[in-house]
Amino acid sequence: VSMDPLPMHGRDMGVHPDDMIEVQEAEHETKQEVLENKDHSGLHILEHVMKKSHIARQKLLRLGIFKEVEVVIDTSDGADALPNGLDVTFEVTEMKRLTGSYNTMVGNNEGSMVLGVKLPNVFGRAEKLTFQFSYGTKETSYGLSFFKPQPGNFERNLTLNLYKVTGQFPWSSLKETDRGVSTELNFPLWRTNHTLKWEGVWRELGCLARSASFAVREESGHTLKSALSHTMSIDNRNSAIFPKKGALLRINQELAGYTGGDASFLKEDFELQVNRRLVWDSVLSASLWGGCLLPIGGRPSSIADRFYLGGPTSVRGFGMYSIGPQSEGDYLGGEAYWAGGLHLYTPLPFRPGRGGFGDLFRTHFFLNAGNLCNLNYGEGPRAHLQRLAECVRWSYGAGIVLRLGNIARLELNYCIPMGVQSGDSCFWGYLYFTI
Repeated sequence: VSMDPLPMHGRDMGVHPDDMIEVQEAEHETKQEVLENKDHSGLHILEHVMKKSHIARQKLLRLGIFKEVEVVIDTSDGADALPNGLDVTFEVTEMKRLTGSYNTMVGNNEGSMVLGVKLPNVFGRAEKLTFQFSYGTKETSYGLSFFKPQPGNFERNLTLNLYKVTGQFPWSSLKETDRGVSTELNFPLWRTNHTLKWEGVWRELGCLARSASFAVREESGHTLKSALSHTMSIDNRNSAIFPKKGALLRINQELAGYTGGDASFLKEDFELQVNRRLVWDSVLSASLWGGCLLPIGGRPSSIADRFYLGGPTSVRGFGMYSIGPQSEGDYLGGEAYWAGGLHLYTPLPFRPGRGGFGDLFRTHFFLNAGNLCNLNYGEGPRAHLQRLAECVRWSYGAGIVLRLGNIARLELNYCIPMGVQSGDSCFWGYLYFTI
């Protein structure tokens, strides 16, 4: 719900790590007979070895430097072979030193063409150097990214990014060009994943049209932003696109101005999602978002740093980011917001195409609500809650959702917006595609 630039991460061009392990059969009948005649202890050892080999294969594939990884499990040979001994051999095919990709992406009501070039194993320890260029209907970007994992612990890694992003935000009659550098440290801690990030960016804001409001024109110009941020997440959902069980908690803090720059603020936001499977293969999903931005040092917040609310990803039935403060038809964002949703996904009536193509479709019933505003931080918490509870926009409706693999979903919904305020943009039906 903010207009922060997208990080420049190259797409994964390696083999998907969830591929199932392939265990080749022994070439000689005598070795096959040995396996078949093993006692219970021997079979238990074989099962244990197969599981460990599968885990090792997944780790190798996740490095993104191997095109293929095959596992061969055979009985041990030679004078030193144990009675129940097994030989495990990993046969790998490395990726080329230089790889390229071309993708067409559609999501968040925007389409883009993405070109990428990657060196998947620069220094021999799964380091990656990626250049990516993206040209879209609303955003154009290119960037250079270097990825360095810790040897033996792929989840602990360091990423350096150099990028330029040019975006258009028609709901605010605003265009923005960001030129920046960032560094990220990712690491797991117990059951959580953490990201520490520093970003320095030169931002150029301008008007998208001559009809832009004076409030937007005041924001035009060049600014420097230097920010430190921390993100903590817990995600045990079985799918990020169409979860049937599990929960997600993501908390983000950002401090700008402490390391220099023109922008100076403290920003906090969170996301919570809980999914529960019900009877008749139905799924109930509940979501809650919220955040606040506190300007520091008497400097007003920038239109590029505020929160935005409205549209198919938050409060359905309202136009994209069309809730909250505005000026002459331009939406200016807010410094505090909350949004929630309750969704019920069920199979199609009478289950057409059950067990096949029909399982990709689900009926969708939903209830969304939220509000976005500016706060006077001298008033106290009770006044803030009262302000956020005023003029709540909400909507309800139903539709059909199509799952496109594990990367995208397509929604066709009919919405009834409620609590509409003067100046809000709303509609009753829409087709939405997200990834």
